[in-house]
Amino acid sequence: MIDYDDSGRPVVQVGGPGPARLLLSQPTRPFEDEPTLDFFIRACGPWGNVETSVQTWDSDGLTTFLTSLAEDFRGWEGVRTWHSLRYDLTISAEHRPGGHVQLTWGIHDRAPSEEWHFATTTVHAAGEDMRNLAAEIHTLIVGVAK
Repeated sequence: MIDYDDSGRPVVQVGGPGPARLLLSQPTRPFEDEPTLDFFIRACGPWGNVETSVQTWDSDGLTTFLTSLAEDFRGWEGVRTWHSLRYDLTISAEHRPGGHVQLTWGIHDRAPSEEWHFATTTVHAAGEDMRNLAAEIHTLIVGVAK
């Protein structure tokens, strides 16, 4: 769900009230003359918070990936995957029985250290729920993509 932080910037919340809630926020273009697009992802839970900056090249097709999952609401075989430019965020998607999509979100420390890795799973109803998630992330990214 799209929300706004204290500064009025959009934040997309994914998941919850399960073991972890994900927050995508603060999309920026660090270099005006190239399509690099960064945003933060934070996993919050009773165990604490994990956060990293995600670097993409014009979002690396994240919304296209999520939209394709929504369009294939009847299901697919195997696992579909997406990753950011530097693999600081990975997503794997499986269509589960009962019309649900299971997304496994991997948050990784940046190279060269790559000292830690965190993963959590969110489950979404195929179709409209996935369509809403794709639209919310698209709205977050489009705000700076111009």
